[in-house]
Amino acid sequence: MSLEDGRFVIALAGNPNSGKTTLFNQLTGMNQHVGNFPGVTVEKVEAELSGAAEYMPKRAAERITLVDLPGIYSLSPYSQEEIVARDYIIREKPDAILNIVDVMNVERGLYLSIQLMQLETPMVIALNMMDELRANHGSADVAILSQKLGVPVIPIAASKKEGIGELLETLLRTAIEGERPKITDFCTGAVHRAIHALSHLIEDHATAASLPVKFVSTKLLETDSVLLDRLEVTPLERHTLDELVENMEDETGTDRKAAIADMRYAFIGDAVAAGIEKPHTTLHQDRSARIDRLLTNKYLGIPVFFGVMAVIFWLTFSVIGSALSGALGYLFSVAGSAATAVMTEAGVNSLVRSFVSNAVFAGVGSVVSFIPMIIVMFFFMSLLEDSGYMARVAFIMDKLLRKLGLSGRSIIPMILGFGCTVPAIMSTRTLTSERDRRITILLTPFMSCTAKLPIYGAFVAVLFAQWRGLIVLSLYVLGILIAVIAGVVMNRFVFRGNPVPFIMELPTYRMPNLRTVGLLLWNRTKDFLQRAFTVIFVATIIIWFLQSFDARLNPAAQESGSMLAAIGGFIAPFFSPLGFGTGIAATAILSGFIAKETVISSLAVLTGVPTVMALETVLPTIFTPLTAYSFLVFCLLYTPCVAAISVVSREMGHWTAGLVMVIRQTAIAWAVTFAIYQIGLLIFSA
Repeated sequence: MSLEDGRFVIALAGNPNSGKTTLFNQLTGMNQHVGNFPGVTVEKVEAELSGAAEYMPKRAAERITLVDLPGIYSLSPYSQEEIVARDYIIREKPDAILNIVDVMNVERGLYLSIQLMQLETPMVIALNMMDELRANHGSADVAILSQKLGVPVIPIAASKKEGIGELLETLLRTAIEGERPKITDFCTGAVHRAIHALSHLIEDHATAASLPVKFVSTKLLETDSVLLDRLEVTPLERHTLDELVENMEDETGTDRKAAIADMRYAFIGDAVAAGIEKPHTTLHQDRSARIDRLLTNKYLGIPVFFGVMAVIFWLTFSVIGSALSGALGYLFSVAGSAATAVMTEAGVNSLVRSFVSNAVFAGVGSVVSFIPMIIVMFFFMSLLEDSGYMARVAFIMDKLLRKLGLSGRSIIPMILGFGCTVPAIMSTRTLTSERDRRITILLTPFMSCTAKLPIYGAFVAVLFAQWRGLIVLSLYVLGILIAVIAGVVMNRFVFRGNPVPFIMELPTYRMPNLRTVGLLLWNRTKDFLQRAFTVIFVATIIIWFLQSFDARLNPAAQESGSMLAAIGGFIAPFFSPLGFGTGIAATAILSGFIAKETVISSLAVLTGVPTVMALETVLPTIFTPLTAYSFLVFCLLYTPCVAAISVVSREMGHWTAGLVMVIRQTAIAWAVTFAIYQIGLLIFSA
């Protein structure tokens, strides 16, 4: 078979943090998010090798599809990403597997490799991070490694594009020739006898399921219940399997999983000893160890984390982001005034002028002007992520999360929730426990996503000018605190049980990659702009329409006669005990069900200000500092946006899950805001 005969599909598999997504981006020209902590890729992503045009003819590159699978450590079906990766390779049967292995953590990487080799699919190992190995005076003899492992091994440095040409050439030759791994049997002694005895027992089942018998036998010895059910093994055969396992455990003196792991690591150790000379400790590891004495300190770790976040909020809301947002808001103010003047002079209909002025410039412009704050916030957050610090946050938060019945790994979706709730909830697929996953899904929306930043930014700039960073930090901390309380309640009364053990790699600290940081900023900004000119624009038009027309669809002679006034008057009493029982505030809250950014655009439309800059004059007439803080707390805690609710329903497996979340979070938001407002009244009236 050749490239002219058809298309080739190649699966890209490897451990988290092995450089897998970096290699995917290099080969395809795509801009997938790359992070220096586990859980970045949770679904398979596929693309043509358009980024490999410098290494092969464009026509040939277009015939090759590369599928980026989630980062996994093994083919055991314990987490959603392992299931996604394994099911794809087993069911879709790609033409070849490109297995990327971090040479600085080679034993761990090869543990997955030898499981992939048992699938008997043509395979090439890309030995990544060779530049780091050389920098630390290590070396690798890939010829010996290839001989020991029975598959081609190619040295590369994906981030520097080293070895990519040789890798592609070897990969294509292996795929075209259908060259399968030469070694699929790694066992000796008691494990060897158990696997081979079981192979004879279930060979017909494996053949019927189109699965390699050695792979199936090894996984069944590890108690792979998914495969056991799929193969339809009879009760008598299961009894024989149990006897084989019992004999193996008696002879090895250990349990079945440990015996299989020992067998694999013995094979890996022999190959690594022959082919790789590793430095005892690397410069990166030494540096990381010194930094971790402070950042992961038992007593200082969490205070340092909150200190870092406080500095980020101060820079975002009081220094850099605030100034840039003010400048952009001024540009919208000038543009809006000019557009209104031109339309007035041209005699444009008053409703059209109102639409352009209120819906477009005041509504959408009020949200877009906060883009600088979002960019600044994500710039700093991406620096923390790409440096490897976020993995430390998971480590230091493990003890706290265990009190909620969760493991430290659950902190990753929650941290992602500070960006956007939708991908944060999707990232819970990396959790190995379904119980942990459900609790984390329900807690993640309490985090302050970037959609709430325009609300925070507008209010703190006007009503809390001297305490901007502190007020925003208090909202972030409050969200975390409420999540902690909700987690305790869920763990005790709803999802009883113990968290799974927390095992997570702490990557070495690295200087953030400017391309990676820039890519993340661009993706966030692009996503925000798309929302601003789609969902938020539509919501703003709806608010403007309801404000401009009465129930008979006639232009409202007075604002009090509009449909919006009627809606606001109906729901306003619900918010009166919270301190902001006005129609304007209530309607803005209601619009936030669509997207949180629309709260600010709705306030701009409802108050009739020409731009977001003019909110400075009207917000103090609607809110006092206490009622403004109550308003911010409610916006923090009440139901997430429609997109997030949809994802919750999908991930939880039923549409009612989203409805229950809307009711539950709105009730929690009302109760917490009520308590804060009433306590505030007592304090400030005393």
